[in-house]
Amino acid sequence: MDVSKASVARMYDYLLGGTDNYESDWVACEELLRMAPSTQQIALINRQFLVRAVKYIAGTGAIEQYIDHGSGLPTQNNVHQVAQRADKRARVVYVDNDPIVLAHGRMMLEENRNTAVIQANMLDTREILDRAERLKLYKPGRPTAALFVSVLHCIRDENDPWQLIRNVVEELPSGSYLVLCHLASDDAQLRDDVTGLMQRVTGGNWGRVRSFAEVDRFFDGLQVVGELCDVSRWRPDSDLGQSRQEQMEWTEYGGVARVP
Repeated sequence: MDVSKASVARMYDYLLGGTDNYESDWVACEELLRMAPSTQQIALINRQFLVRAVKYIAGTGAIEQYIDHGSGLPTQNNVHQVAQRADKRARVVYVDNDPIVLAHGRMMLEENRNTAVIQANMLDTREILDRAERLKLYKPGRPTAALFVSVLHCIRDENDPWQLIRNVVEELPSGSYLVLCHLASDDAQLRDDVTGLMQRVTGGNWGRVRSFAEVDRFFDGLQVVGELCDVSRWRPDSDLGQSRQEQMEWTEYGGVARVP
């Protein structure tokens, strides 16, 4: 593990007030905050959206299995905690390639038989589903929630994140759900500046900030629940408190959609 380069998962942990991060992550976050001051608030908004989205899906009573792609470091109200409060049988697979995420996740989940964390490239849909099935945490043909929360901006265009989402959706039966949000801005200069910074500090482990129209494309052919929006506005009547973003140079944009 090379801690001289910032990690997206550890940067996110730092922004949320966690302790599993290093100097490279702190320096990268402070540089990012100077460029886009709303970044820390966006991290908190994003986490609140994740909790509201999982609570909504669990509340439908139709979903028993969840796959969280690019899950990041454990924090409060993780996917399995929210889902299993609604249904103790809920099965959750976390997918990440950061060794710190794997170590902490496996330690946290040692006694939870319905949850596991696996190391995999989130582009490898078939491998992820096969491994989840071998762990008896994923049953093909059953409605599933696939989560891509604040992670697709880590994928370069040449790896086609839109095709990744199509591949996942094609594996899911009718009634499944997609939860997706993405750092987005219509300010082309900001997109270029942040993308350049993140590619530099992570050693190239980054894709790019995308426009709102580009994020809309991820939801093609799906039944959007409510609307696609700045996710602080998604189901704002929820009993879960949420922050409203104060500065709008960029935002976490997306929502929840059902597979028809």
